Parts: sequence; C-alpha cells; structure tokens
Amino acid sequence: MQNSVYDCVILPLSKIHNRAGNITIVEGQTHIPFEVCRIYYLYDIPGGEDRGGHAHKTLHQLIVAASGSFNVLLDDGQNKKIITLNRPDYGLMVVPGIWRELLEFSSGAICLVLASQKYSKDDYIREYDQFIDFKVRIHYK
Repeated sequence: MQNSVYDCVILPLSKIHNRAGNITIVEGQTHIPFEVCRIYYLYDIPGGEDRGGHAHKTLHQLIVAASGSFNVLLDDGQNKKIITLNRPDYGLMVVPGIWRELLEFSSGAICLVLASQKYSKDDYIREYDQFIDFKVRIHYK
C-alpha cells in the first residue's frame, strides 16, 4: 500500500492541567499507533530556518512543537500539504513514504520527535529524485 499525505494526521494528545502547570503524556500503542523506540528534539534553530528534507521507508513519527511553532511540508510525490504545529498537546503523525520538510521555525522553537525505530541510515531517502523513484517502485509492486 502506498501512503499519501492524507494518511498523515494531527493527533490531539492528552493535556492534564492543574494550577502548577500542564502535562501531556504519550504512550506508544496507547496514544499513538506505534511503539516509541527513539526520541529526539531539534532546538536552537535560528528563527525562519528550515530542517528536514527527507523521507523514511518504514519509520513512523509523531512530530510535536514542544515550544514555539513551525510548519511541516508533507509530500507524497503527487500531493503536498502544509501543517502548522504550534501547540504541545497536538502531534503530527507522519507515516512512511512521505517526504517532509520542517519550515519557518519561530525563535526558540523546540521540535520533539517520537520515532518507531532506532536510527538507521538505510531507512532514509535524502534526495528528492530518489524519493520519487521509491514511490514509483512501491506503486508498481
């Protein structure tokens, strides 16, 4: 099955509030449909800068704006859409086979990523033309 940008959805995350502040809890296979094997975050990105520019063959991700805001450009080779992330209690679930670019970081933004697999350089597609070739191969399988 070939994933599209329409398979990437915003997931509301739990938000527990009390006068001491808020907490959001994300548990793999409970709040998101995959086990979390790796967590990383991007920070100290100069305002207005971009990151990303790759796809994954099998990795699922939940991308959260833990602080500040940024846009996520999703591209399945035919369709594109831009999602703005600016709340720590919402996450963008990105499925495999989707090109993503993180754009227009606000000053001080923190991008938190929960991933379904440990790092594997073989899972990355870093060149857009190779991504299109990958999508064509999947389509004709």
